This record gives sequence, C-alpha cells and structure tokens, in this order.
Amino acid sequence: MTATAALLATPVAASAAAHGTRPQQAADTAVRGLDVSAYQETVDWPSVAADGASFAYVKATEGRSYISSRFLQQYDGAAAAGLIRGAYHFARPDKSTGNAQADYFVDHGGAWRPDGKTLPGVLDVEPTPGLPACYGVSPSETVRWIAAFDDEYLRRTGRHAVINTNTSWWSQCTGNSSAFAATNLLWIGSYTGTPHPLPNGWSTYAVWQTSDSGTFPGDQDLFNGTEADLRRFAASGTYTPPPPPPVGAWPVVQQGYAGRQVTTLQYLLNARGAALSVDGAFGPATHDAVVAFQTRNQLPPDGVVGPNTWRALVTTVKKGDRGPAVSAVQAELNAHGAALSVDGAFGPATHKAVAAFQTRNQLPPDGVVGPNTWIVLVN
Repeated sequence: MTATAALLATPVAASAAAHGTRPQQAADTAVRGLDVSAYQETVDWPSVAADGASFAYVKATEGRSYISSRFLQQYDGAAAAGLIRGAYHFARPDKSTGNAQADYFVDHGGAWRPDGKTLPGVLDVEPTPGLPACYGVSPSETVRWIAAFDDEYLRRTGRHAVINTNTSWWSQCTGNSSAFAATNLLWIGSYTGTPHPLPNGWSTYAVWQTSDSGTFPGDQDLFNGTEADLRRFAASGTYTPPPPPPVGAWPVVQQGYAGRQVTTLQYLLNARGAALSVDGAFGPATHDAVVAFQTRNQLPPDGVVGPNTWRALVTTVKKGDRGPAVSAVQAELNAHGAALSVDGAFGPATHKAVAAFQTRNQLPPDGVVGPNTWIVLVN
C-alpha cells in the first residue's frame, strides 16, 4: 500500500533452497512482514524470507480501473518463498460504489480461500497526495461506502475485509466512526514507534505498519500475534488479536526511522562499544550495530529495537557518570523541555533535570536514571 498499508505472510516453510531453511520463530519474537505494490518493481522473495519475513500483503487493485502490473509476480513469488500472503485494495470512494470495488477486487486477486497460506483481503483507506481531503466525500458517505465494500466482500468470500488506515484519516474522514470495530480486524499505520492511538472503537490491531522503509522492500509491518496465530488467521480467515502494548511501553524502532528515539539508540549503542555517527537516522550502519548487539546478547538478530533490545541496551546512570549513555539522557531530557548541554557529563544540572522529570512523571525523584526512568524518557 502507500503510506499506511501493510502485509501478512508467514513462511510455512523457509525460503528457496539457496537460502536454506529459516528456523521457526519463538512465540515472543516479532512476526514481521511487508506490503508492496508496483512501486517495488523487483522483489527478491527468497531473500525476504531469509531475512525473517513471515507474511506479505500485495497491492492488487485500486478503484475499478487499476490492476497492479506486478500483482501476480509478487503474490505468487511471496507464496513460492514460503510466506503467507494476501492482497489489498486501495479504496477510491470518489470513483465508484463500495460494492462495485469489492467485486473488482475479488475478481482480480483479492479473494480469500481456506488453504492456510492466503490472508483475508484488505481495504486500504487512506489519503492520496494531490487529491481533496477525504476524496471530497462526506464522513457519513464514507462510512456507508466502507460498509458496502465490506458487505460485498463478506458475501463473496465469507470473511470481513481487514481495514488498513491511520487514526488521523479515520477520525477526519469517517467522523471517528466505531461502526467496524466489532467486525473488522484493524491494520494500523503509525510511524511513531507505537501503534497508539488506535482509531475509535478498536481496542487492538492485527497488523501494525511501522515504517515505509527498512529491512524489506516496501513498507515494514508487524503482526500482532505469534506465528501460530498467523497460520490460524490464514486457515480460518479470522483470529483474536492480543491487546496492544500499553501506552507507556518501550517503542519499536527500526531501519528507516529518524528522530529522537534513534538518536538515543545510537548513543546507547556507542555506550556498548559501537562507533556510530549520532545523526538520528536509522540507516544500514545503525541496523548492523543493532544486529551485532543483539547477537552478543542472545537476542533474535533482526535489527528491530523492541522491548527486549531496549532493556538490554539501557544502563543505569547517575551523578558523576560520563559517556554516551549520559549524552542519551541529556538529549532525551532536552526533548522533554530541559536545556542541558549534551556533553556526556552527569553533573548537578543533569541531576536536577532528571529529578524534575521524575517528579512530573510520578517516579521517585532520586536523580538516578534506571529502567523505569528510561522507559518514560524514550516515550
């Protein structure tokens, strides 16, 4: 999809023979995937599988006049590499009716079948740059359009479509509707390191699109569940996602991200022996440093910085300490309103700023930055 679509596919086997067999992921390991469209002209699917992808969503159609020229190549290629795959339709409520577009989607690759390797189809509803906001369609008309699409998709396939959207678009263009939360699984697009806030009515999500670039071609996605959940989802066309991580949870940061959390990550990696430029951009060098750190610490070396990697990375710092971890604290405190020199020296000013931050966040104001303070800082 574009800025908010993602994919679902788990390799039931491994990849091609050239890459060998990929080990089964542990239940607490992130189940990763991607979503692609014709913009990704060539995808090396065996390499994608070898790099740890479990699922993929592939753009099939848009409106009622566009079929992706790469759809069959990508859809069949993902399956041949052992990924569980599905198709998505990019909604154009300004062009034709919802039921007509659902038929077009099903007739051109979007059908679900209970074969254990096909995910239910996705309705991708998000903005298109250069077109009017909400496609010039009112919130009430948009809700009726989505309902018509979903009703027809359900009639044709026996399953509800997954809805792929972002909270901002949903709030503006559906009037913050909760009409689909009880029936349709959610694929949420959020590049902030957290899936929160979710659109109105949904208490959890099935897929989280975390970035528009990274290890895999196209957009980067996380499935909310285990590999077994993903297989059940493909086999039955539905499943019950677990609750999302709480608002105060460790963020998820990966290649393609930029900003404050990446700056903190780079400082912390340098504190653990890396030699990165602290530029706030999660590029290949940062990815390689993350993988090396994960390998040394017996963590899955996927290059994705989630809760377990953060916990291993952070180190307790206090008054009198020096080094990159202190610089990370100072940079985070400045992002939260302090005005410190980022000099890597934990002096009285840094101690005072830490204690003030802890007080504001209902933490013991001891001026020591341990795990409980770190998790609030990086959020």
